[in-house]
Amino acid sequence: MKFGYLAASAAAALAVVPVAAHAKPAAHADHSAHDTRGEAQDALKQAAEATLVAYRDALVARDEAAMRALFADDSMVFENGKVEGSFAQYMEHHLGPELGGIAEFTFTNPTVNVRIVGHAAFGHETYRYRIALKDGRVIEREGVATSVLTHEDGAWKIVQYHSSSRAPRPN
Repeated sequence: MKFGYLAASAAAALAVVPVAAHAKPAAHADHSAHDTRGEAQDALKQAAEATLVAYRDALVARDEAAMRALFADDSMVFENGKVEGSFAQYMEHHLGPELGGIAEFTFTNPTVNVRIVGHAAFGHETYRYRIALKDGRVIEREGVATSVLTHEDGAWKIVQYHSSSRAPRPN
């Protein structure tokens, strides 16, 4: 198991999958929320931020179904210099097998920032995490994540997620 990489996947990936591939034709819905400033735009931003927080919360709870629901079917996950594939592939081959070995997973000092551009949201996060494994090992890291989300059918979905982490450095 590669537990050192596990939580790097947690927090919210401006990688290589074009966001335009996830856009729907112009006739798909009312675009007024995307084109305005003020309350509608703030609500979209808060909802995108909530999606990234929900992913972190689902990871802490080790709730696979909740995590899967936040990602687009054709999502791409990148972690610590490796292409993990879609979230489904990542769950099947990397993250999923690791979840059973975790006794406790906590985040401290998380930040979440989102910028909305049309039907896309670009997020970046910083955090520290601590994983206590059932075998007694403890992993502590500082991490960052970037995400691309699209707004479709009234919800934000993560289409790209890129995370990395390192051992904490002394101040």
